[in-house]
Amino acid sequence: MFTLRKEDGPADLTGVTKMGVGVSWDASSGASGGVLGRLKKAKGVDLDLIAVVMAGDQPVRLAGLDSLDPLQNGAIVHTGDNQTGKGSGDDELVEVDFAKTNGTPATAVVFLAAAFKKGTDFSKARNVSFKVYDATGGSSTQVADIWPSLLGNHNVNAVAKATRQGDGSWQLEVLNVPGTIRQGDEQSLLRYAIGK
Repeated sequence: MFTLRKEDGPADLTGVTKMGVGVSWDASSGASGGVLGRLKKAKGVDLDLIAVVMAGDQPVRLAGLDSLDPLQNGAIVHTGDNQTGKGSGDDELVEVDFAKTNGTPATAVVFLAAAFKKGTDFSKARNVSFKVYDATGGSSTQVADIWPSLLGNHNVNAVAKATRQGDGSWQLEVLNVPGTIRQGDEQSLLRYAIGK
């Protein structure tokens, strides 16, 4: 097991065979009670967790949106789209099996959380958090809890980045970098992942 904070820099994942990154959030809530309260009841916000697979400096695959297993071998799997943030635990999760990335061109995986659909941003969600898990050995242990800033109207956050080293091992770094993309534009999302 490893623990991870942004201040620590990249963590060596030697011995970690599987990991996960999750995002959770709550719907924004309106006033309580009365007719106004019913009209402004908690509204769902659709955040998306996306893993961009990089080959060198180029994005080549992504897990999320409409692609749940982009390498088609179970190496990087998205558990599905939650469009409201309702429910407990992680609303969306991406799991990585490092052994299954061998023989693929993947050199890095950038984990992004985005308000991809037009007309929303992180300010319309509450209690947003990102979690990193060590899933080695079949159990899942949380090793990082990342809380993005509530300031600003950003609509994307670079959560973390896993990078393959020259010897084939992997490192993971917490990024927690907010930014802005053109919503609904997959190319804008992919460009944001470059250089993270």
